[in-house]
Amino acid sequence: MSGKESSKILLFRKWDTSNIEISDLGLQRVISLNPSMVIPVSFGRHEHQRLKKAEVNVIERLANKLMRFGKKYAKNTGRMGGKKAKALNVVKTAFEIISLETGKNPVELLIRAIENASPNEDTTRIVYGGVVYHVSVDVSPLRRLDLALRFIAEGVRESTYSNPQMIEEALAKEILLASNNDMSSHAIKKKNEQERIAMSSR
Repeated sequence: MSGKESSKILLFRKWDTSNIEISDLGLQRVISLNPSMVIPVSFGRHEHQRLKKAEVNVIERLANKLMRFGKKYAKNTGRMGGKKAKALNVVKTAFEIISLETGKNPVELLIRAIENASPNEDTTRIVYGGVVYHVSVDVSPLRRLDLALRFIAEGVRESTYSNPQMIEEALAKEILLASNNDMSSHAIKKKNEQERIAMSSR
């Protein structure tokens, strides 16, 4: 192994993120794969800065979404609320499961899953003359990424609720299904449902 290769920083000291290509042109500027981080933690430096979350590592953003396991109106409570280290360990273990099952780089499969699960259309409400209309609108790249990560986290939460299945296994399964554009994936179902509603509101 050359000195250059041995000094390369790997995510969780296992996976190289420097050569992963993002094929979706719209998401290229908002998916951050900082190759100089072993553990993706930004300590909230992006807070209170508009659109700065686009520079936060996408692995950290997935872990942040997994921390929202509480009640409907108190999302950061419950068994995962605020437990950042636990969420990162869940992501790390899920990546190890994916790597064992497929032999591929799990970070690349996560990017494919995000590309497949990010909706292109949404609906918004327009009030005109006292009447509410639902109108189809295009989704910005940053919101597309937000929604894709939310759909993946929602699928993990629903599949592990009142279920003996481990959260790591559920996350690995959801990422694999979404990366293959499989209709049994919760994220793909939610994306198709949202785009179908938007299409009917054109």
